[in-house]
Amino acid sequence: MNSDSDLQIAGDILEVPHLLQPPREHPATVAEFVGLARSIAADRSQWEHLVRYDAASRWYHRLRTGPGYEVWLLSWVPGQGSGLHDHGPSSGVLTVLEGALTERTERGTRALAAGTQRVFAPGYAHEVVNDSLEPAISLHVYYPGLTEMPMLPQSHLRSAGGTPNARCSMAEVL
Repeated sequence: MNSDSDLQIAGDILEVPHLLQPPREHPATVAEFVGLARSIAADRSQWEHLVRYDAASRWYHRLRTGPGYEVWLLSWVPGQGSGLHDHGPSSGVLTVLEGALTERTERGTRALAAGTQRVFAPGYAHEVVNDSLEPAISLHVYYPGLTEMPMLPQSHLRSAGGTPNARCSMAEVL
């Protein structure tokens, strides 16, 4: 039963400011990093004017940094790919902003349409490619910030043993 007497028993939480959790200035959980990527994706004014397309190589731009993380913006013209790689000790969130990308792993191939988000842990090996006829743009959040991106031989995808560094699978976030 809610009544004024309940408030007297529990007290008003707003009257005890030392019990309130301050809002975080920077994300600290996987869900918060996914939320950060979604909020940046939704606000085109943060990134749209920065995008460039380079026919010779993938274009990338560090969009933001914070304590223990960084956010990268990448563009992909048709036919460009990352090569098979992992992200060393970094976890990440990949968000397709425009166009479509293809992800290849030891488990198979997955089409990534605009709006798709993928979350991955350290050591997850994949190749991302623009197999379409249109350019694509993606956003990548790494935590901790990306310090290495070891390239792996393509034979790891085709071999019976799979990708040796794929210690955990990537999760799709809807």
